[in-house]
Amino acid sequence: MIKSNGSITEIKQKIKSLQNENVEVTLNLGRNKFISFLGVVKEVYPALFTVLPFDKEFKGKTSYSYSEYMCGRVKLSRPQSTAE
Repeated sequence: MIKSNGSITEIKQKIKSLQNENVEVTLNLGRNKFISFLGVVKEVYPALFTVLPFDKEFKGKTSYSYSEYMCGRVKLSRPQSTAE
């Protein structure tokens, strides 16, 4: 079952607050396949948002709809600091 992470308005506000912030993106590609990359939330539009990967060789999709986030196909989190 697909879980909802809140209303679409709440999700848009949350992603808007991450604009120009560094994030870790985890994508669920189905069949237990996941990829993760680091990037920055670059643009926030009414129907989608874009993430600019730090890895210039990244060949994957970098624009996502709010419904993909809402359904858990795309997860955004702040990167873990590696300071010891």
